[in-house]
Amino acid sequence: MFKRTLFTHEHELFRDTVRKFIEREIAPYHAQWEHDGIVPRDLWTKAGEAGMLCCTVPEEYGGLGLDYLFDVVVFEEMARSGFTGPGFLIHCDLVATYVKSFGTEEQKRQWLPKMVSGEAIGSLGMTEPHAGSDLKAIRTRAVRDGDDYVINGQKVFISNGQLCDVLVLATKTDSDAGSKGVTLFLVDTKTPGFKRGKNLEKLGMKAQDTSELFFEDMRIPASCMLGKEGEGFKLMMTKLAQERLAQAIRSATVAETLIEMTVDYTANRKAFGTTIGAFQNTQFKLAELHTEATIGRIFTDHCITKFMNGELDEVDAAMAKMWLSNLHCKCADECLQLFGGWGYMWEYPISRAFADCRIVKIAGGSIEVMKLIIGRSLFGRVQGQERVKAIDAGADKKRLAS
Repeated sequence: MFKRTLFTHEHELFRDTVRKFIEREIAPYHAQWEHDGIVPRDLWTKAGEAGMLCCTVPEEYGGLGLDYLFDVVVFEEMARSGFTGPGFLIHCDLVATYVKSFGTEEQKRQWLPKMVSGEAIGSLGMTEPHAGSDLKAIRTRAVRDGDDYVINGQKVFISNGQLCDVLVLATKTDSDAGSKGVTLFLVDTKTPGFKRGKNLEKLGMKAQDTSELFFEDMRIPASCMLGKEGEGFKLMMTKLAQERLAQAIRSATVAETLIEMTVDYTANRKAFGTTIGAFQNTQFKLAELHTEATIGRIFTDHCITKFMNGELDEVDAAMAKMWLSNLHCKCADECLQLFGGWGYMWEYPISRAFADCRIVKIAGGSIEVMKLIIGRSLFGRVQGQERVKAIDAGADKKRLAS
């Protein structure tokens, strides 16, 4: 494995703290949480006390004001552990980021200190039964009524949905305006008219609560708007690269972890008088996966650096998300095969990793959407070159005519 140069001694000390927290507060209980379909609220306050939530929130809002790499450490160590119940990534990387970036001073002071401490759990309300990757097609309506908005609609597949106290909610304030009719609100889930549906039963990530949410004549003041009316889609687009980078970070870490786990297993598991790891097929499979994981890690770290410098664009983020999501699933499948029948047993982490991995090709924009973004950038560049040629040709004709 190549030597990573992103992290300082302080980051690695924090990494040790996070690992110990996971060993102490999550590992002994996660199997029960998978049966329950939810993690307890006090885990969030414990994580807040350990300084693991919303590391980049400035000190004036109750945070530590650290750099993004401290959040990366939390994402990586949670991914390395294989414990998918705590929805810290959504809380920190998405909800807190929206509040910090677009919230008013009042909104920041209301929510960020509670999110840092774990007192308030954040969730993102965007996906609907008829609108996943196509966020312009959402149907949840917010209608102005004096100084308030009245909201009706439904969301689905909402992570942290059963626990959340604050929701970044995407609505339509103008049904005829397409993307310019989307508006975001910060919703206190104690508001009358907000209702939680059932905790959805999923293929994987069984300990993470995932819910339907309903809004029935929910009245909220206009001061709950996040940004300006009609700017919601634009705000969401500015944060998609960050969201997809976080998912690439998780997938890169899981891929590495599964490979390491499989090397350890096959080095000791015997068949036909030798270890499975001694077979050429095993070594070739793992050699390929290790090489791809190293390439993915290098590109992910490159994207982290670009993000911290304010240079990460949607195309690089889409490429990272696409490559690492595919690799994540490939590693889970091929590594499970090397475990044989034991890989199919739920008690083995590789089995849970296989069930958990499938969502990464869907969440945060499907693989197909990533391909569209990348493909359009390629042909957009060609079309741009053609336009330049046409302009140059026109200029040449004018010079000749003169």
